[in-house]
Amino acid sequence: MAAGYVRLSLLVVVALFACECTGGCAEVDSLTEAVRGQAFVLGCISCKKRGEVSAISTVDWHFRPLGWENFTHIFRYRHPTAHVLSAAFEGRLDWLGTPGEDVQTGAVSLRDVHSDDAGTYRCTFSRTLLLAGFRPRVSVEKEVELGVVDVANRHLAVGVSEIIMCTLIVLLQLWLVVVLVYCYKKISHDTEARQARAALKECAELLDGDDISLKEGQLE
Repeated sequence: MAAGYVRLSLLVVVALFACECTGGCAEVDSLTEAVRGQAFVLGCISCKKRGEVSAISTVDWHFRPLGWENFTHIFRYRHPTAHVLSAAFEGRLDWLGTPGEDVQTGAVSLRDVHSDDAGTYRCTFSRTLLLAGFRPRVSVEKEVELGVVDVANRHLAVGVSEIIMCTLIVLLQLWLVVVLVYCYKKISHDTEARQARAALKECAELLDGDDISLKEGQLE
């Protein structure tokens, strides 16, 4: 289960990189539960409002342990270098974000998670848009509330996805039943209507035949 949890985190990051490669960008929230002794991906995405405008971005990560009031600057990425700025995270943070100046994914990997790693992580994008004759600066902040557990719990998103999938399956089955009932009633109604029309036609033909016979009798 724990290995699957880590794979799920890495798959999220891979999916985010796939969005970057195809020119799209989706702001997906980070996972919030890490397992002690394992690696964890702190996700952070900030999509540009205008994708065609180039930019130079700096990504900073700050950390506030549980019970503390102030944040500590622990990491900075400015292409092409990444720096770990806190001794507590030395050798344990790796850059997994966009490889370049125009950063939209600012994810980092936290290796060998400790109990003391629980707390609030703040990711800050400082972006300079490269417009003709104009260099506006934009700052975006995102926070991740990270909890640390001994054993990986089943991630809420997986449970929600399964519930949604089961609900959709049930609704689809009910919809199919409704469609089948409707089609059966429609066919029955159409069959009855055709039979009624055929009976009326037959009666009309009989009546026409009787009228002709009656007229012939009168002529005789």
